[in-house]
Amino acid sequence: MTYDASFWDRRYGAIDYCYGTEPNAFVAACSVHLPPGPVLCLGEGEGRNAVFLARRGHAVTAVDQSAVGLAKARQLAARHGVVLTTVTADLGAFAITPGAWAGIVATFVHLPPALRARVHRAAAAGLRPGGGFILEAYHPDQVHHRTGGPVDAPELLMTLEDLRADCAGLDLLVAQQRETDLDEGPSHQGRSAVVQVFARRPG
Repeated sequence: MTYDASFWDRRYGAIDYCYGTEPNAFVAACSVHLPPGPVLCLGEGEGRNAVFLARRGHAVTAVDQSAVGLAKARQLAARHGVVLTTVTADLGAFAITPGAWAGIVATFVHLPPALRARVHRAAAAGLRPGGGFILEAYHPDQVHHRTGGPVDAPELLMTLEDLRADCAGLDLLVAQQRETDLDEGPSHQGRSAVVQVFARRPG
């Protein structure tokens, strides 16, 4: 299966907020530790995390390859009286400006390994001193649950070893593999194997 823009356009067009309209719980928990300033949300889809962070006072840029998803993100933002900057782009072609961001967020953004490492390292370099990188993704053990994620493409799933390498140079405040019960719209429901990272740029 190819997880390209047309795939996500179809998915976001077929279901009303596939992953719900509330923020990811790990993002919400870590957000209180982000410094003031702009936040970049990668693979943001329909905007649940971006809108939450905008409501906390951040200037948020949401990037996704799906124009359909980002249109729904802007609708959700308008519903809550906030504004997002949205960029329709494949993460393989999107440049993360070094040292520009108080926070960078990526939840369930599953990329081919070489691209994943490149994007995560660019995210690490994109943080301001004191800025935080928040990530949650499915672990390879998710193939035993099949409650979400690219379980038919296990090379897209992430281990803590992968993420520690990707985040070299950052302070890992949280780096854990765990099982949790997700309740995030119709597409993320039930017992799930995840990895969670909250990393901070020193300074």
